[in-house]
Amino acid sequence: MIYQFFLDTVRYFAPEDALVEFKRLFFDYHSTPNNIDAFADLARILSTGDRDEFANTLKRCCYILINNWETHRQGQAIGQLVASFTEINFTIRPSAKRNIRRLKSWLKFFCESQDYQDLALFAARYDNNASCQHWSDRYTSYLLVSQYSNTNNSPEQREAAKVLCQQLKDRFKFDLAMYTARSELEHKHPAKVENPTALGANVLRLIKKIVAKRGQFSHVNLAHIFLKQIQGITYGEFKTFLLNYLIFSVDKQTIVEILKTHLNRKLEKLYLDKDNEIVNDALILRTCNKIFGYLTTEKEKQPSETFVFLLSQGNPLTLVMVLLKLVLICPNSRTHLENCIADLIRYYQQFPDEESRWVVNFFEIFNITFSIYADNDVQYNLIRVKGRQSQHAEEEDNLDAYRIFSQHKELCGRAIAESDPSALDEYLSS
Repeated sequence: MIYQFFLDTVRYFAPEDALVEFKRLFFDYHSTPNNIDAFADLARILSTGDRDEFANTLKRCCYILINNWETHRQGQAIGQLVASFTEINFTIRPSAKRNIRRLKSWLKFFCESQDYQDLALFAARYDNNASCQHWSDRYTSYLLVSQYSNTNNSPEQREAAKVLCQQLKDRFKFDLAMYTARSELEHKHPAKVENPTALGANVLRLIKKIVAKRGQFSHVNLAHIFLKQIQGITYGEFKTFLLNYLIFSVDKQTIVEILKTHLNRKLEKLYLDKDNEIVNDALILRTCNKIFGYLTTEKEKQPSETFVFLLSQGNPLTLVMVLLKLVLICPNSRTHLENCIADLIRYYQQFPDEESRWVVNFFEIFNITFSIYADNDVQYNLIRVKGRQSQHAEEEDNLDAYRIFSQHKELCGRAIAESDPSALDEYLSS
């Protein structure tokens, strides 16, 4: 009855009126002719003393409202809903009845729980006071993954989290593509595009370095070659092949040896009872998920030894590329990886900004790399700048001789010749 009440309310009432009905029922515990059946059900929940049932009911009603408001582009109401929890008066009069005492107590418990923190993520995108944001707010899309991948959450919460997660990822991909394209135009575009990353102007060189791996040694091609090589082999052989694949093309030999030692020690003991079986998709998925743990978070969702070591050596890009290689051979493992990234974000949230800059650098590089490679809707290429000579076009030392060309496959409408920068200018101005 409570769920149906809010489904009807959000469908037929304006957002501000629906919010009044929400607060009247859950915060004021006030019965009206409109909510009489919902009020009766809430009273029964309070009478039974089942706090978990109350919390689940409250959450689901919030996400019923959020989903409907999001569908109708009424996002400000979402921010007002979340903010309304900060306005609750938790004072309990001595003469208050048992149900009211329980309601106030349970609301306070909810506001101090992870459930409320999860809910607050949906209001962050409508907060215009960007200067007050915590560094972790930049990675809300990853914090939402655990909500939509957790089957214990309500369908409404999972759907709301999935939709917002994809919206945030798409927004970042679009902003990154526009920034890289316009930043390197010889004649600057009049509409300035903000840098969507926290890396400053250095992000352009980083993107060139990421994109420069092309031809037969591109990350995507190497993944295809690897998948062909492992067809029909045993799981024991697969682990050997996998280790070689992951360390292939890692620049620094010292890092190669460290990765090889750390991962080999883990892989040797992994699923020993499967070593003589032919490798299959399920085994590949389980193995990739395990390696993500070795490389990011292990015990009680804390940073792993390998993660801390690689980042302490100043090699975030190397680690990100290894993670990317795993996702390219097993796309279904990406959700688990993003859950691991979310665990890292939550762990480092406790540290001040100045102590978190090194790990923020990793999160930024991860975000950029996966925006470029893990999806197929934006394509990045390097374009030779006319008049600049380079014998080895794609070596890192010659990256300044190239510009980045980012093309959104759905938005572009027509292909733009790489050799004609004026066509790019024309597209961007249209």
